[in-house]
This record gives sequence, structure tokens and C-alpha cells, in this order.
Amino acid sequence: MARDGFSYKRAGVNIDAANEAVERIKGIAASTFRSEVLSELGGFGGLFALSPQRYRQPVLVSGCDGVGSKLKIAFLLNKHNTIGIDCVAMCANDVLAQGAEPLFFLDYLSVGKLDPLQVEQIVEGIAEGCRQAGCALIGGETAEMPGFYREGEYDLAGFIVGVAEKNRLINGVNIEAGDRVIGLPSSGLHSNGYSLVRKVLLEHARLDLDAVYEGMKVTLGEELLRPTKIYVSALLPLLEHDMIKGIAHITGGGLLENLPRILPQGLGAELYQKKWERPPIFELIREMGAVKEEEMFRTFNMGIGLVFVVSAKAVPRILGDREMKAYGAREIGEIVPDPEQKISIL
Repeated sequence: MARDGFSYKRAGVNIDAANEAVERIKGIAASTFRSEVLSELGGFGGLFALSPQRYRQPVLVSGCDGVGSKLKIAFLLNKHNTIGIDCVAMCANDVLAQGAEPLFFLDYLSVGKLDPLQVEQIVEGIAEGCRQAGCALIGGETAEMPGFYREGEYDLAGFIVGVAEKNRLINGVNIEAGDRVIGLPSSGLHSNGYSLVRKVLLEHARLDLDAVYEGMKVTLGEELLRPTKIYVSALLPLLEHDMIKGIAHITGGGLLENLPRILPQGLGAELYQKKWERPPIFELIREMGAVKEEEMFRTFNMGIGLVFVVSAKAVPRILGDREMKAYGAREIGEIVPDPEQKISIL
């Protein structure tokens, strides 16, 4: 037995640091609260009241996701105030694809050694993501786990709940041949494919995170940490007017695997890549790693972060919408008959 006896702190868990972290983030979380939030941060559960006047047949839509190995870039640069936006975005965009308005979000942060300042920076990013998505950060968990992570490293995951009227859920069942595919540009890599990114750019090509490469306006590190775009404010108005037949969030698997998830049997799509711009980061990865074009499209979003399907007659109205223009919406393809549900990049 140790001379002075063991303690939780001596085992590597600092309750005082955890309490300090909670105090640092209480105000940050409160800045995201909606009127439906009934609880404060620090309780045993977050309370959120659905308005019975607003919904007739409310359906709760939930999602859970993380940031993946993009976290490694945050560790290398010691920059932690944007990675939380990615965590919220991955969840918010997923429930949005079902036609749901995000309501509230909870995070799970696991660290080897708790640094209150680092936690505060991470939660600042989460709160910013929640503000962009219009949802409330009503709770979460911060776990200090000595020996599980390298110094300064952590893992981050999130859970979101949204709501949609039952008769307005988006499931793609009404999509038909001749419908058009509208694409919303990504901000870059978003939060997918970073295992390949790190293998090609950092391990193989040994590029410098502090350098600016051809076609880029920021350093490689800034580009790789660029937050995932959140599309909630762009799509919610369209959902209220029943203009959208199907939505696909373009994450792991890219356009080739995510778009078929919303297509009825017997339908595929033809997408015209000349209709959108491909951010320079994708060309850098392709060149440095000699990555085949199909592999690029199966791994990355290639410049399109979210797509939705509408009737041909709805296209002019949608592309003329001010919010859609602000997001850079463009018609990028068409739904076609195809028994194999193939997505052709032309």
C-alpha cells in the first residue's frame, strides 16, 4: 500500500479539474438553449418539452456519430475549437436527411487527462455547431480515462434528436425517373476519409501542415481542419413546402454509395461533375497518392456535401431561392431507370 493511501486523483482522475471544466462550459451550453429546454447543465438528464400546439403527429428522429480520425489533425495542430462543429454537423445533417428539424444534442468526450481549457475549446466548437443547426446542447458526458489515450488526445462523439411531422418524413419513396438532383457544395473534406488523407499526405508525401499548396488559400492544416458544413437553415424552408422527395448526406462512401440509399428499386442517377467545382484538396490527395478516380468518389464527397431530389418543374423555384443561392445550390444530375441502382459520374 502507498504510504499516504491511494486516491482517485492519484489513480489519474481529477474530480476538481472535472468540476472546473463543467463551470467553464455551463455558459457556453446555455447560449444554445431553445425555449423548449427545461433543465440546466449538470443534472442527471436533459429536459426538452415538445410543443403540443406545433405538432400533430410528431416523429422523433435520432442520430449518433463522431469525428473519426480527423481528430488526429486537431492533435497535431493543438487546435480544438472547431472539431466540435464537425461532430454536430455529422449528426444534424443525418437527421435532416429524414426531413427532421434538429432539436437537441448531447456529446460524449473521453480524455486521458482532463484539461479544463481544452474541454472548454472543444465545447465552444460543439456550441457553435448547435447554433448553426438551431439545436440546443442540453447535456453530455466528459470521462477521464487514464492510460487510454496519448497525452493531449481524446475521443468525441455526439447524439442528436430531431422532429418531423409523420406525413412530412423524407424517405425517397416518391422519387421517379426524370427527377433532378440538386447538390449543395461541401466546405472541403468534411469529416470523412481522413485515414486515407493522413496516409497519403502526411505519411507518404510528408507534406507540411503549415505550408500552403497549389490552389489553396490557407495552410494544409487549416484546410484539413475546415469544419463540416451544416445544411439545416438551407433545407428547412423547403421541407415546409413539401418540395423535396429525398435527401442524402454525402459522408463515408461518397456520392456513389450514399445517393442509392434513398432511391427506390429500379432507379439510378447520372451526375455531371462539370456542374460543380472540386476543391483543390481533392486533387492534391489524388495526385500525391495516385488514387484512382473511382476510389476518390467512393471515399470523399468530392465537393458535394449534400444532395436532394426534386421534380424537374421545381428546379427553377429552388435554384432561385435566396438561401439556396447563398449555399451555392446547383442542378448536378438526373434520376434514370437502372435495375442496379448505379450512380454514373459523367
